[in-house]
Amino acid sequence: MAMLLLRQASPSPFPFQSRQQIILQNRPILTSKSMQKPRTLNLKKNLSDFSSQSLKFVLSGALALGISLSVEAKVGVNKPELLPKEFSTVIDVAGFLSAGQENRLRQEIDNLEKDTGFKLRVLAQNYPDTPGLAIKDFWQVDDRTIVFVADPTFGNILNFNVGSTIDLDVPRSFWSRLAGKYGNIFYWKEKGEDASIEAAVMAISSCLKEPVGPNNCSDVK
Repeated sequence: MAMLLLRQASPSPFPFQSRQQIILQNRPILTSKSMQKPRTLNLKKNLSDFSSQSLKFVLSGALALGISLSVEAKVGVNKPELLPKEFSTVIDVAGFLSAGQENRLRQEIDNLEKDTGFKLRVLAQNYPDTPGLAIKDFWQVDDRTIVFVADPTFGNILNFNVGSTIDLDVPRSFWSRLAGKYGNIFYWKEKGEDASIEAAVMAISSCLKEPVGPNNCSDVK
């Protein structure tokens, strides 16, 4: 198993992580020879493998709930004053969603939880304007919770913290394909942040309602 090293990096959109970067050790070292045409495919494969492995670790349930893994957790963003006064499964501190859109998303999330027992929670933010760590207790995040953070600050607007129980049922490739389809900057720049958020919620809901099997969540709907 590759050894993991945490070091300080740029701010993360995840409220549970504060700022950190995950580095996979023992990856192939790329030299100037990698620029030669015969090794172009190997270079692309190495970069693809690195991105895939990094994403897999980020989406692991251990990291989703393991705030203590963050070296900087004590200084992470924690603004409970940005939380709503009443419980809500959708928190939009960035103002991306209309009242009608929020209501539709809440209804979809409520129906999903009744049907599957899985908890989807949506936080729309512009880092560092976020409740941050405060949402963990507010939402009672556990291993059956998906925290979906919509934040355009870092390019792709879709970010996910996935509970360990859900991580066992949903292929990890689903989350990368979902982010690639609805979270890329071209999509949300053209259609709006709200469209990305709504499309992602519906895709997650559809995925989680599918029977668990070798082909579940194979399509991002």
